[in-house]
Formats: sequence, C-alpha cells, structure tokens
Amino acid sequence: MFQFDRRLVLNFDWALLIIVLIIAGTGLANLYSATYLGSVPGTPVYIKQFYYYVLACFLALAIISVDYRQLLSFNYPLYCFSILLLIIVLFFGTGAEIQRWINLGFFRLQPSEPAKLVMVITLASYYYRKDTNKGFSLKELIPPAFLTGIPFLLIVKQPDLGTALMFGFIFISMTLFVKLRWSTLGVLLGFCGSMIPLGWKFFLKPYQRQRILTLFNPENDPLGSGYHIIQSKIAVGSGLKFGKGYLKGTQGHLDFLPERHTDFAFSVWAEEWGFAGSLFLLACYFFFLFLGLNIALSARDKFGALLAFGIVSLIFWQTFINLAMVLGLLPVVGMPLPMFSYGGSSLITTLAGVAILFNIRMRRYMAPTSSPHLWSD
Repeated sequence: MFQFDRRLVLNFDWALLIIVLIIAGTGLANLYSATYLGSVPGTPVYIKQFYYYVLACFLALAIISVDYRQLLSFNYPLYCFSILLLIIVLFFGTGAEIQRWINLGFFRLQPSEPAKLVMVITLASYYYRKDTNKGFSLKELIPPAFLTGIPFLLIVKQPDLGTALMFGFIFISMTLFVKLRWSTLGVLLGFCGSMIPLGWKFFLKPYQRQRILTLFNPENDPLGSGYHIIQSKIAVGSGLKFGKGYLKGTQGHLDFLPERHTDFAFSVWAEEWGFAGSLFLLACYFFFLFLGLNIALSARDKFGALLAFGIVSLIFWQTFINLAMVLGLLPVVGMPLPMFSYGGSSLITTLAGVAILFNIRMRRYMAPTSSPHLWSD
C-alpha cells in the first residue's frame, strides 16, 4: 500500500522528466506535421497520440506509487499473462497475413509491445534471485534463454521478426550486464556466430532475405523493396543544416515518404529541422539514456539495477534500430522510435518503463533488505 514520504519527492528525477516532456512534445508536433495534408477521416493521429499520453500518465502515476520491488512477486504471473496475449493474437488477432493486434474496440492492443517490458522484469527477477557473484554458468542460462525463446517464437509466427529480435537483444544485454564465466561467454559467442549462416538459409523467409540484400543496394529495386530506404535517405539529406522549415517538408507532404508517422517519423523531423534539429533530438535521447544508466548505477539493490538497465537497454535498442533503419544502415523493420513515433501500445509500454525508472530513482534512499543478493554500500 502506498504511503507518502516527502523523500519520494526529494529523490524524484526532474531532469529525466524534462527530457521525456521534450521528446513527447517534439513527437506530437512532428506527428501533426507528418499528417498535415492528410485527408483521412476520423480523429487525427496526433490527437490519438495525445490521448495515449494521457492514458500512459495515469498508468505511470499508478506505477510510481507502488514500490518497484513488488514486481518480484508478480513477475511470473505477468509473464504468463503476456504469453497468453501472444497466443490469443495468433488465433483472434486482426489482419489477414499479419496478425499483431487485438481489437478491443476503443483501442488496438499489440501484445508484443508490453511483452518486451515484461521480459525485462522477468529476466531481472531471475538474475537477481539466482546470482551468487560467482558468474553464471551455461546451465544456469538455460531457464532465462527458454523464457526468452517462447515469446520470440510466438512473435516470429505473427510474423514480426523485427520485434522478435528485440527479445534477443534484451536477453543478450541483460545477460552481459550480470557476471558471466569466461567459458560461458566463449560458448555463447561461438553459438551465435554459427547460427548466422544457418539462420540465413533456413530461418529467414525470402522477403526477409530480400530486405537485407536491399540494404546494400536499394537502387536495384527503387520502386519495390528499396523504395522506403531511398525516400527516407532523400528526406533526411534534403534537410541540410537547418531544414526546410516546419510543415514545409516536401518528401512527407507530397506523400513520397511511406509510414511517415510511424517507422519513418524521424525522416520527417530531419527534413524539416535539418542537421541541427536532428542533433538536438539525438542529444535528448542521449541524455535520457545517460540518466537511465545513472539510475541503474545508483539503485539501492541489485534488482533495481537490473530492472533499470534492462529498461534502458530496451529503449536504446529500439532507438538505435529505428534511426539506423531510416538512415539506410539497417534493413527496414517495423520498429517505432520510442516516445516519438505514433503507436498506442508502444507509447504506453515505453512510458510504463520510464515510470519504473522514476520509481527506482525515487526509492534509492531506502535501505536494502537483508538479502545477500543486494548491492553493498
């Protein structure tokens, strides 16, 4: 039960809040510009995104009002519930060939988004409970690998390989954050290296292999698989130093740039605000990640540190993949830019993770429990 303590306010990370508000504000302004000439009936996407922000704020308030260590008691029920949603979407999800959403009437839920945050909580709980400070052996990594593999396979089945790979990045990042034995690390590196050619030949579908090949030479199919990358690079490059001006981006407003309010939202921003505006937005994400890592390092217990690091890793990888994708450095995958691109499930999940970061920061004054797995002062 929540009990107010003025130290919660004193330890609140106001700098992180300011950065989040800046990213959210620029994201809403960019969504307005990206859809400015659109004549789509119904509620504009920037208004919907604002409603999602309001909903996420209420959820964030609920999250920060409860001690984050309570997640240790609910991590496996949350994990089972997320797996259940992923199974439901395979049978009852909306879409013909791609089934990623559950239609709730007032909202289309994409279960793979909250599943990523639940995965962070689950891995943080496992590594916290099992850590003996002697380094994890290969045998001890089998359970978390199994827990990661289940949602990975279910999301691949949708199909959504880009989101599924995020679970692999989360697992690798959090596993490297804890102490590993050198023999375990060597085996993992060898296994991952051997899986690359096997995955290319037997695991990837033809259109997925084509996306990777298009990355190296998009001009081979400028009106097909290379169209997204080419138009995105034109939009980013045409912004030059200071951009074409707000609401004056031609690639987006003349409808050359596809998915300009979701996956390629940054391309619209770069075209209208140029290198200077892009550098400003990147600096905001950099400081956000820096403040998040500082929360992880200053956490009072190891569970808080693992949880904060996992959330920072999740947001980092999504940001990196999206930016590399729009710049033509990675294949095109369905990866929104956190807190910037349009998407209710992604936004609410990201802000729930941010709320957990605030939660950990606010409670760093609390003394660790007597568990041997906690950080020492």
